[in-house]
Amino acid sequence: MKLYPRHFSTVVHNCNISGIPLSRYFLDIEIVLNECTEEEIIRKMENNLRVMENAAAGGMAGVRSFSGLTGGDAARLDAYRAKGSPFGGSLYLEAMINALAVNEVNASMGVICATPTAGSSGILPGVLLAIRNRLNLSRRAQLDFLITAGGAGILIGNQASLSGAEGGCQAEVGSASAMTAAAIVEAAGGTPAQSGHALAIALKNILGLTCDPVASLVEVPCIKRNAIGVVNAIAAAEMALAGIESRIPADEVIQAMGSIGRMMPMALRETALGGLAQTPTARRMTKMLKEEGHILWPFPASGGDD
Repeated sequence: MKLYPRHFSTVVHNCNISGIPLSRYFLDIEIVLNECTEEEIIRKMENNLRVMENAAAGGMAGVRSFSGLTGGDAARLDAYRAKGSPFGGSLYLEAMINALAVNEVNASMGVICATPTAGSSGILPGVLLAIRNRLNLSRRAQLDFLITAGGAGILIGNQASLSGAEGGCQAEVGSASAMTAAAIVEAAGGTPAQSGHALAIALKNILGLTCDPVASLVEVPCIKRNAIGVVNAIAAAEMALAGIESRIPADEVIQAMGSIGRMMPMALRETALGGLAQTPTARRMTKMLKEEGHILWPFPASGGDD
């Protein structure tokens, strides 16, 4: 195991032969690649998890971004839950609150753990912090969750992309949601094959999603997309755990995502030249932020306000 295998199907096959979960397989690879001990990797994962926990707590306490465009929505949604949602205090709602909190901390220039990117950093912790008590996960099981998700992310990145500038938001929020779905399945006692189906289902649901941030800031619509990403991840995992399979294999879904990203026009890949970033309201917001000095770089003439 000198290198990560390129395909998820290979990983599942090897796990089935060895009778080990995805987390153990990915951990063994990391030990070899980094020439380190298991304890060192676990220590790094523990640090990552603490960053996630602190970010979620900080976001729920209420933060504002430097631009003033975003902030306070996690606390707002938490208050809504406390007051009594007409739909009950579901797992989905709790995960959404966590996801908003972490991504609001990112927008406020706080410390987060990119999973796999800063713009999609709320999805994985959003879910993990919501499910760990329900599944009675030990601390080690929570760290294994991070390892499984990380390994799945590497497989996605090796076959497609994790970059919004390269593949659109499908490569960021889509990948984060897919990674998380795979990890949920393992945490809930599912098989490596079921994790693959969960990854495929979650990623299929977000294929084609554009990266069109208003004023080129990782705030609008990025933060709310993190909340939607956790719902997608949990739904995909539950389908896989129920025995529902993706008709298109995980590797082919990943490759399709990469292909779609390459076909996407530049205007829809993190340039703020298209999509929501070029709506009349977004252009007015961009102009206001420039005048107030919240954004310092020049914007292209296609923005309509220069």
